[in-house]
Amino acid sequence: MQIFVPDDLEEDILCDLMEEINELYESSEQTLIELELRPEDNELQRALFRSIHTIKGDLGLVNFSPMIPLLQHVEDLLDYLRKGQVSYTSTMSDLVLLTMDRVKAFVEAVMAEGKAEYDDTLHQQLVMAISRITPDNGDEHEKRLTEAVLLLNPALDVITDDSNPENIQIKPPTLATSGIPKDMSNEKKLDVLFFRDLMQTIEKRSNFWVGRGDRVAKLALYINSTAGKPIDESQLAVASYVHDFGMAFMPLKLLHKSEALTDIEFNLMRSHVYKSSRLLEHLDQWDLARKIVMQHHERTDGTGYPLGLKEDDICDGAKLLAIVDTYDAMTHSRAHNDEKQLSKKEAVIEINRSAKGQFSMQWVRLFNQAMTSLLKKGG
Repeated sequence: MQIFVPDDLEEDILCDLMEEINELYESSEQTLIELELRPEDNELQRALFRSIHTIKGDLGLVNFSPMIPLLQHVEDLLDYLRKGQVSYTSTMSDLVLLTMDRVKAFVEAVMAEGKAEYDDTLHQQLVMAISRITPDNGDEHEKRLTEAVLLLNPALDVITDDSNPENIQIKPPTLATSGIPKDMSNEKKLDVLFFRDLMQTIEKRSNFWVGRGDRVAKLALYINSTAGKPIDESQLAVASYVHDFGMAFMPLKLLHKSEALTDIEFNLMRSHVYKSSRLLEHLDQWDLARKIVMQHHERTDGTGYPLGLKEDDICDGAKLLAIVDTYDAMTHSRAHNDEKQLSKKEAVIEINRSAKGQFSMQWVRLFNQAMTSLLKKGG
């Protein structure tokens, strides 16, 4: 590993640099998810190129030289893309995001410690891998992109072809047939099955709810799996099934009201998180699930309910469930959107557009990655 020590820079300059990188990162994520839906859109391709070009220019101005060759080669690749000389793929998206992750980590280390470690050998390997992708070898692009992505993140699962050992692809996780995790004790499995059965009974309370519990649990577990399972699966499954139990004890005329709710009605609806979480109140083994249920309507900017928590105080399970819950509401009929439900692709874009202040951007990124795989497979 090498150590980079920058020239003396004012703290304001570093803060401005980090702020611009964060803004470009967020806009690039939005661009990438829209490219998954419209891979031939040249304006989106050009926007992605400009983001990388701007970041490279900013780092050049402050002489953060170790990152520039890598960014230059990613920029060259995106130049081919915007000129129609190579095709956009999801693996290219992974390469861009992982490169930006590395740049952010590098700048953050300089800001925090006045120096940053970097692996020059790895950077040279990355530059070599990316430089091999040219307009003249289209049949090798996916292989070369995969090699570069695996250098950036060796932990990714891969698929190999026995008849052609050089054919390596990144393995997408699969969507389960139910929201019940496989790897847990019999005792916990019985509990999850119990909560699932309860939810299926409660779903009969409204025509708008049928199948909702399984849909939410399956998608939440799938996204958690793509993220490396940072959230305990059994706790997430229970929270997914239990989080809206309290809704079943609201008046049907309120549940099915298509007009805007009055303040009194809205406060009554908000009380469902307390009603739902109380079901787990005396089940100590499901404490985390209860916390997820209690927090799943909190917002990262602190304007959610019931406690007005901000991002750092909201648990990961609640951050994830908030996104999945909203996505399911957008893509399935409800009283308030019976004629306005969105397609899966439209809902993904809308989640991204409304994310700031409402959702965790870290979990929106993971949601995007998971949904990209599902949409490609028609899931």
